[in-house]
Amino acid sequence: MLYSLSVSNYILIGSLDTTFPEGLIIISGETGAGKSILLGALSLVLGAKADASMVGPAGENCIVEAEFGITPSVRRILKEADLPDEGDRLILRRTVGQSGRSRSFANDEPVTLPVLQDLARELVDIHSQHQTLRLADEKFRIDALDLFAGCSQLREQTLSAQRSWQAALHALEALREKKALALRDQEYNRSRWQRLQDARLTPGELETLDAEQKQLAHAEELKEILFGVQDALEQLQLKEATRMLDKGARFIPSLQELSARMESARVELEDIHEEVEKLGSRTEVSPERLQEVEERISLLYELMQKYGATSVEELIEERERLGALVQDLSSLEEEEATLETRVRETRQAFEALHEELLSQRRQAAGPFAAAIEKQLRYLELDKAVFEVAVEEDAVRFLFSSTGSHPTDVAKAASGGELSRIMLSLKSVMARLTQMPTLVFDEIDTGVSGSAADKMGSLVCQMGADMQVFAITHLPQVAAKGHAHYLVSKNDNQTTIQCLGHEGRVQELARMLSGSTITPAAIANAEALLTT
Repeated sequence: MLYSLSVSNYILIGSLDTTFPEGLIIISGETGAGKSILLGALSLVLGAKADASMVGPAGENCIVEAEFGITPSVRRILKEADLPDEGDRLILRRTVGQSGRSRSFANDEPVTLPVLQDLARELVDIHSQHQTLRLADEKFRIDALDLFAGCSQLREQTLSAQRSWQAALHALEALREKKALALRDQEYNRSRWQRLQDARLTPGELETLDAEQKQLAHAEELKEILFGVQDALEQLQLKEATRMLDKGARFIPSLQELSARMESARVELEDIHEEVEKLGSRTEVSPERLQEVEERISLLYELMQKYGATSVEELIEERERLGALVQDLSSLEEEEATLETRVRETRQAFEALHEELLSQRRQAAGPFAAAIEKQLRYLELDKAVFEVAVEEDAVRFLFSSTGSHPTDVAKAASGGELSRIMLSLKSVMARLTQMPTLVFDEIDTGVSGSAADKMGSLVCQMGADMQVFAITHLPQVAAKGHAHYLVSKNDNQTTIQCLGHEGRVQELARMLSGSTITPAAIANAEALLTT
């Protein structure tokens, strides 16, 4: 239930702090006093859209704070959102700045607007006079019947199964498009892949061939150079020079060191001579091999140009990509078979659940319609007929105030009849939802006399099981309340006060007679409060 509401600088509310009891709580006031502003403040803290016009003149921000009791479903949301769960109370707070931006808090911890709205859905159900339009809303009608039938969870399972089926169907369609594309490009990709496959590409091949081509193209010149080097090295008389240095070292000892260095140079030069000789023997003058190499290089450059590559490595990558596309068709066929099975299984699962859901709805339609019709007759629609038609994917509410030829309720009912139909629906649904707080905003529009009295009694009955706020202009309804709050405007500021007995008498008398309160109106007010 809603324990307290605190409002600061919200439109015409400068500052407001009030607490609320259990049961039926009446809120009344003259037209323009600010009842809608008060309801707007409550809606704001419950996640309604915020804008800069909500900020009053007394500061840069408006603040609305509400304290609620915690239900098991609220505790679950708090746990899922990793929010503090302190005792049996939940404090929601919403601030709005002059820019229109808002911030939301739960037990002083920042929360996102979706989390705030999730909490609100478990705390308060606000029914405004405009909610009679929801009778034309397909989802509202289905929600109402499923709640009565106790198959809301089955519906969620059915919707989940339908989503699984649709997802599998979309996946199959996408795969078939991919497969059709692959089939169309199959031969083209295969020929491109085959050409690269036949080329037998190896990494670093082009660099190796370039080096070999240079050697082959200058093979004769290279052999002459290498033979010349050998001749030059062979003409050096290094052994003789070393022997002469050793001989002279008998007279000049330092020549011994030069002899050692000469010997070291001789060994190194002989090693060089051997390497040059090997290179010379390996260097071939082969026009045939040169032609082969140049043709291979030409092929590689041609492939690089054709496939938009800058290296043999990129050609290899393209070969692998094309190869995967060529091979992918067989895997696509396997995946298609798997998806076809999945589509079939998910469709069957959905159809089974959907059929069970329809069966439960059809079984509940009669008792649900009877429960609503009973309430309508209590609210003095004595000849009213209310029917529920369950179709494949729709639920229709049919109504007739005369008892014949019921048609679509949104078209067949007057304003007052729509109010009574919605109250009847809410009274039936309230017993099933275990919603802790229900707000009626002028649910009695278009109703008067004894029907209004019956409407007040029905709202009062609901207040025995839950906290009910009724914003009303009818004294017959207001007199039924366990508590009565008066909204008024003074010096362009909206205030709210809880009325005692005398205050209630005066307010009921005003509601009965208007601005001029007569003794008869006071007597009538006293009578209403005592009946």
